[in-house]
Amino acid sequence: MGILERIKEIEAEMARTQKNKATEYHLGQLKAKIAKLRTQLLEPPKGASGGGEGFEVTKFGHGRVALIGFPSVGKSTLLTMLTGTHSEAASYEFTTLTCIPGIIHYNDTKIQLLDLPGIIEGASEGKGRGRQVIAVAKSSDLVLMVLDASKSEGHRQILTRELEAVGLRLNKRPPQVYFCLVI
Repeated sequence: MGILERIKEIEAEMARTQKNKATEYHLGQLKAKIAKLRTQLLEPPKGASGGGEGFEVTKFGHGRVALIGFPSVGKSTLLTMLTGTHSEAASYEFTTLTCIPGIIHYNDTKIQLLDLPGIIEGASEGKGRGRQVIAVAKSSDLVLMVLDASKSEGHRQILTRELEAVGLRLNKRPPQVYFCLVI
């Protein structure tokens, strides 16, 4: 059973449980389990640190844009064309295995563009190192979905579902938070 299924199962149990003084502790335990499972969605698996290079790249410039999409849709070619940074592109899937940064110079600003490895369906649950790729996308200022125009509309829907499953707010403004301090 995957992490998302366990979260849904616990949420269903919480909905079935009556809320009263006798069940407060049990509901608190269930909330703690959900919080732990949600953090596991973004952590790499425990035994998977097999000497590969990391995905995290130091932030640079005024903004950070992550190129995210399925394998072989043109993310590396787009990075090379826009930034001049060489990113290996080949006719086979999963050519890019780590995060490759490039810089776009536009009107005296520097925008960091990140070429991320392709993700697959189930990436939000950790398939294909998806958690690590999505964690880098979450740290970006903008997520640019790169899609193959010859593929079906279903690819965009799958990608949207994977990103929203880990809490990325697509096509939404960040919440405006105000603090008011009265002394």
